[in-house]
Amino acid sequence: MALAVVLLSGGLDSSTALARTIERGCEVVTLTFSYGQRHSRELGSAKKVADHYGVRRQITVDLDIGKYLDSSLTQPSMRIPTGADGQDDRPSIPSTYVPARNIVFMSVAAAIAESVGADRVVIAVNSVDFSDYPDCTPRFIDAYQKMLEVGTRVGVDGRAVLIDAPLLEMSKAEIVREAVRLGVPLELTWSCYAGGAKACGVCDSCRLRLKGFREAGAKDPVEYERRGEV
Repeated sequence: MALAVVLLSGGLDSSTALARTIERGCEVVTLTFSYGQRHSRELGSAKKVADHYGVRRQITVDLDIGKYLDSSLTQPSMRIPTGADGQDDRPSIPSTYVPARNIVFMSVAAAIAESVGADRVVIAVNSVDFSDYPDCTPRFIDAYQKMLEVGTRVGVDGRAVLIDAPLLEMSKAEIVREAVRLGVPLELTWSCYAGGAKACGVCDSCRLRLKGFREAGAKDPVEYERRGEV
């Protein structure tokens, strides 16, 4: 049986990628990061989702670097942008971008994969309905794969760890439909950038998630303070 290291944040996308990997017959190790993000809701969701699937090996890495990173997801003094800000007045890469986050996460995941004999790292990046993050694009994934081929022992031996990004070119509606088909426990997932009792409904992540459910004709079981539109 193939072994995969799955990056699991507890959100819609990563939970769907986990379910899809399991459906395809892979044994999985889940990898979650506590990196100094401004709330811990996603960590709890990742644990609940992994438990739902009976994942025997769940790794949470404490990587306290958030305080050094210029992002509204790590700095409480920075305001998380919302739909009320207006798209025309916002930079193409919003303040919710966490510098080099996927580079760091994938490096740790690749190191673990090489160490435990996994043949792939599964990451749920998406380049269709997304916030223009540069580390969520096909160009980035291709470049990172090439790096692993020359920068790891298994890579130079011709057995490089594969970066598997199954949701890369799917719309959010397609991801929702896939999650429903797979029976993902959507009520356990958390996508909101804020950490309140309910999802805020107006940050980019909430708005894209709501757009996906709306276009998929499905009901989102997560509760929202508001329901912003994209």
